[in-house]
Amino acid sequence: MDRKTEVKRQMEIIARGVVDFISHEELAGKLDRSLETGVPIRVKAGFDPTAPDLHLGHTVLLHKMKHFQDLGHHVLFLIGDFTGMIGDPTGRSETRQALSEDEVRVNAMTYQEQTFKILDPDRTEVVFNSTWMKEMGAQDLIELAARYSVARMLERDDFRKRYTEQRHISIHEFLYPLVQGYDSVAIRADVELGGTDQKFNLLVGRDLQRSFGQEPQVVITMPLLEGTDGVQKMSKSYNNYVGVTDTPSEMHGKLMSISDELMIRYYELLSSISNEELEKLQRDIESGTVHPMEAKHALAREIITRYHGEEEAVQARQGFESVFSRRETPEEMPVFSLGGQTKWIAHVIVEAGLAKSTSEAIRLAASGAVSIDGEKVTDRDLELSPGPERVLKVGKRRFLRIVE
Repeated sequence: MDRKTEVKRQMEIIARGVVDFISHEELAGKLDRSLETGVPIRVKAGFDPTAPDLHLGHTVLLHKMKHFQDLGHHVLFLIGDFTGMIGDPTGRSETRQALSEDEVRVNAMTYQEQTFKILDPDRTEVVFNSTWMKEMGAQDLIELAARYSVARMLERDDFRKRYTEQRHISIHEFLYPLVQGYDSVAIRADVELGGTDQKFNLLVGRDLQRSFGQEPQVVITMPLLEGTDGVQKMSKSYNNYVGVTDTPSEMHGKLMSISDELMIRYYELLSSISNEELEKLQRDIESGTVHPMEAKHALAREIITRYHGEEEAVQARQGFESVFSRRETPEEMPVFSLGGQTKWIAHVIVEAGLAKSTSEAIRLAASGAVSIDGEKVTDRDLELSPGPERVLKVGKRRFLRIVE
């Protein structure tokens, strides 16, 4: 295969699901040079370890890194242990609370474990930006800050909005995009990946590389994955997430709840099937050859296998079909003890983690989404007293065994 054809092939694989290429021509040029010289391009994606667990929305970038890795390029998984202690201001209406060094360290270790469910650990370079930032003195930091203007910083939507509304902006928040941009200088990145909300920070990296006499990195942005509700971006705050550490049954149930349209988007951004296989799947669904429900089962199986294993994925489907296809109660479910006390049902639902607030629990009951031993709960003031074991069901897939 000639270089031109191979560049085209690689570009088609890399382009899957991408929102921005800055620029398409530059990436094609870097790929062509890589093929000519045999030197892989250096692909960077940074992650601030701000929480201990990842959800599928976080893994969109990891899958794009895997595309580069499978094409023979060098991927750098950058853990922002230094920037994590600043706090990313992106999309914030107020200053983000910074993490302690201990919190960052613990979260970083968890990130690495979860990341290698997708990336090949033997072909992934893990780097920490504290490696070079802790060596930077006050004079170096001032010189770095001198390379960017306040006017350019205020071009960021969140900074500009907060400035216009006279909301507080700390000086250290301006350092965040500078440090993220300098990371690209320090590791001489050819490509940087990020979500669409990171576009400004990624462009700062291009500017700083030029300032330091380097060839600017190509910026590739990926969409923010919608959660299971199909509306809001996936987030624990919206309770619409599929966690990487969720149990197989939780994963399967959540993935089966998504819409048919969202299923295709999940395939595009999270599945390892080829572009050709994805196009065929879409055609088969449209023609009726493949039922959307079966396609969702296949997607759930692929994702669960990735994080838990093939056997667990098979058992998760069997459990799902047992509960929802035949309307049976699962054999295993969380147990909630009343502790010998009488409790309001709304409090039981909240304490068991099946709702975030009593108002949400009341709303669920009012909508007919709560049942006890198969009977819908219509009394919002119902109290549960110690007695025989009962099964509480909230929504379509959350069960709780109530004991004394």
